[in-house]
Amino acid sequence: MDVDVDHYSVLGLPSGEEGAQLSEKEISKAYRAKALELHPDKRLDDPNAHSNFQKLKTSYEILKDEKARKLFDDLLRVKREQLLRRSQQDSKRRRMVSDLEERERAAFAPDSAAKAKNEEERILRKLREEIERIRAMHANKGPPPASSKGQAASEGKDRKSSGGVGLDKEKVLKVSWEMSGPDYTVERLKELFSVFGVVEDVVTRKKRSALVVMASKDAAVAATRTVCGDLSNPLLVVPLQPVVATDFPSVNKPVEKDLRNDLVGAGYQDFEDSVMKKLQKAAARQK
Repeated sequence: MDVDVDHYSVLGLPSGEEGAQLSEKEISKAYRAKALELHPDKRLDDPNAHSNFQKLKTSYEILKDEKARKLFDDLLRVKREQLLRRSQQDSKRRRMVSDLEERERAAFAPDSAAKAKNEEERILRKLREEIERIRAMHANKGPPPASSKGQAASEGKDRKSSGGVGLDKEKVLKVSWEMSGPDYTVERLKELFSVFGVVEDVVTRKKRSALVVMASKDAAVAATRTVCGDLSNPLLVVPLQPVVATDFPSVNKPVEKDLRNDLVGAGYQDFEDSVMKKLQKAAARQK
């Protein structure tokens, strides 16, 4: 006997709890109706008619016997419970799998809050690096390198600052020359004015002019009484602050007169006036 056969279904009856409530009379009635349908005499062309009719008789015999029917009902009940448990387990398993997949997706999916926090930390880290770089740059930054023309002037100013002695303007000469002629370098100016005394410093300025610092006032006065430089482009030399002699108040004008009288070359007075106007304009712009 096949234990997987549902004898209620063979007789065309409802199975399960509903089949267990059927009476013997209902079962016999169903059997007679089914026997008339499946009898081999009515199914001459069906090769399985005899076996199907035997299955019908076997199912009826089991359901007709009280003890066998009870055992069969218990078997159906156990199968239903197993099927229910299996269904519940499958449902639970599906939920667990779904939850696990959801957690995995959540774990690997980019978290917007975490992403924003990571971006903030990255920006803060970069900002700290930039602040440290700027601090290190300012800490290691020394005085700006002196130009080739102003290096001697910077060194002279440093020496005066370190000694605590102010610049004596009576030792300073303002020197200028024409734009069209040859230019004068610091070394050339030192060479020209060293014949009058020790040259402490030379500071070249824009528009072909310079300041020459002599070691003594006498050297500065001597330099203003002589034409310096190349004859093709002579230097105009005037004191930054004329020497004031209290014992000889009339010395200043003769010096200026001698300076003008000693200058050679036609039209040099016009050149001097032009240079002085340029120096005055440069001083006004610096203010």
